[in-house]
Amino acid sequence: MSTAVLIVDDDPVQRRLTEAAVRRFGFEARVAETGIDGLAMLRAEGADVVLLDMVMPGLDGLGVLAEMRRSGLDTPVIVQTSNGSIDAVVNAMRAGAVDFVVKPAGAERLQVSIKNALRVDHLEEEVRRMRRRASGALSFKDLTSRSPDMERVIRLAERAAKSTIPVLIEGESGVGKEVLARAIQGSGDRKGKPFVTVNCGAIPENLVESTLFGHEKGAFTGATEKHAGKFVEASGGTLFLDEIGELPLDAQVKLLRALQEGEVDPVGGKRAVRVDIRLISATNRSLLDLVKQGKFREDLFYRLNVFPMTLPPLRARREDVAELARSFCARFAAEEGKRVRGISQEAMALLTRYPWPGNVRQLENALFRAVVLADGDELTLAEFPQIAAQVEGFDVRIPPAPNQPVMPSYVPEPVREIVRVEVRDPHALSLVTEETGEIKTMETLETDIIRFALQFYRGRMSEVSRRLGIGRSTLYRKLKDLGLEGEEKADDAA
Repeated sequence: MSTAVLIVDDDPVQRRLTEAAVRRFGFEARVAETGIDGLAMLRAEGADVVLLDMVMPGLDGLGVLAEMRRSGLDTPVIVQTSNGSIDAVVNAMRAGAVDFVVKPAGAERLQVSIKNALRVDHLEEEVRRMRRRASGALSFKDLTSRSPDMERVIRLAERAAKSTIPVLIEGESGVGKEVLARAIQGSGDRKGKPFVTVNCGAIPENLVESTLFGHEKGAFTGATEKHAGKFVEASGGTLFLDEIGELPLDAQVKLLRALQEGEVDPVGGKRAVRVDIRLISATNRSLLDLVKQGKFREDLFYRLNVFPMTLPPLRARREDVAELARSFCARFAAEEGKRVRGISQEAMALLTRYPWPGNVRQLENALFRAVVLADGDELTLAEFPQIAAQVEGFDVRIPPAPNQPVMPSYVPEPVREIVRVEVRDPHALSLVTEETGEIKTMETLETDIIRFALQFYRGRMSEVSRRLGIGRSTLYRKLKDLGLEGEEKADDAA
């Protein structure tokens, strides 16, 4: 959906001229003849920017600004008037306007003013959202969505936030499961309380119990001090267990007991510790399928699956791509110190047509790269060459490679002896031991394959486990059994 600009002006000629200019800029134009009509349209339909005439019969521009402030409407307002005095500018800015133009405003001046207002509004909203997230007060208003599927999920989440019922959020990687979980917490009784996130797929199997439930000093080798554990850290607030389907079976038993009894047993502890948590779980895999495969306990599944909801992928809610892209653009432009005001229409059309297999996380990374590489004040197709190459109808604009210098010609000396060089594929693994000429053992082949995967994917354990078709806990166990524990750290450091 395009950006909506609300024009409030009692002069029909000026209103038509401004409407034509706004449409020419590529925005959606909405018009109102009076201040009262403008406020009614703003409350009913909303808008991204308001172009407001200062002098109107009945409710004038200053009256509209005052009413917007009383009603909590924070839409950016650009004031238009034929009176360009300093007093008029000061009064408009004090009343909440973000910019001021004198009629008749030139098309270029008006376009720059609208783009600046949009950029400031998106940046301020992003800053407010980040503050609310840091303070545990993120709400469902921060999950602005125009997708019917997403709106249904938000309505379900609003109902879940009113109680402490366990919630299970399903969805593909990168769809925003943690953001939804934070909004559930920020809209309930535990607003502002601890929100502790645990990525179950990133914990080594031998440290799961200690990480979740804590341990006493000296409980095992390496336990040099007491550790409270994530359950105790989240007591009074919310515990978010991400990728819960990756938990090993023995840890699932202890997790079930902790949820049923409301207490945890630290490793090496003499007595149980009472905890009060709100549990929210998330997974990118079907837990029911894992139950059928014997990889997830059925009793724990029913304990977690009390209030399930599924987040739709970004390709199923393309209506949200534009708003998300503008939000990321404003944030990254501020963080990187770039003067990027927005995204061109052509680039936005590309972003909305791309299927985004990596969902919101991929969109965020694409905008970050585009902002960093941008030379102008607007993101264009040139900043998204990889995406444009995958969408039909868009040209890939890649600058030509610089001309290579011509090397001087030379006559090689005659070769006296023919040397045969065996060219081997660097990605090929030999099945035969060079020393003995015998077939390698299965253990040796497994060691070679895992070592090669660690080097090939540069120590990214999630990618290694996914490409090898094994779980992360299984991968860590094999690293330990095969004596490769130090190599993934070396790859990570590299």
